[in-house]
Amino acid sequence: MAMAAIAAGADSLMIEVHPNPAKALSDGPQSLTIEAFEQLMLELAPLEPVKKQLLQFAA
Repeated sequence: MAMAAIAAGADSLMIEVHPNPAKALSDGPQSLTIEAFEQLMLELAPLEPVKKQLLQFAA
C-alpha cells in the first residue's frame, strides 16, 4: 500500500513503528516492527528518482 501511495503522488506516509507491536499500548496490530520498517524503506528507496521525475514533469 505504501508503494501505491507513493506512485499515486503522496508526499509523505504515516507509518507506526514499535519494537514489539504485541506489547504496544495502542495500535499494535497495525504497527510495523523496526525490522519490517527498515525493509519497507529499502523497498521504497528505488521510487525516489521516479518521484523526482514526476515532480519535474508537473512543474
